[in-house]
Amino acid sequence: MTQNFSKSRQEAEIAFTNIQTRTALPDSATEEIDLLDRQRQEKTERLRQARLGREQEAAAFGKSGARKRLK
Repeated sequence: MTQNFSKSRQEAEIAFTNIQTRTALPDSATEEIDLLDRQRQEKTERLRQARLGREQEAAAFGKSGARKRLK
């Protein structure tokens, strides 16, 4: 089925399509921001676990009566 639209209708359809395309972009930007936020949270958790591990080692080292290394 072929539709013949007036020139003004065709221009309106094109403009509407362009607006729809532009409004779809924020979704992809939001997804990218969410991804970066998730990666940041995962890195923060990894660093926190590493820090807690070092603190536990330091506490165990201190409790054993061994001397701490001087810089």
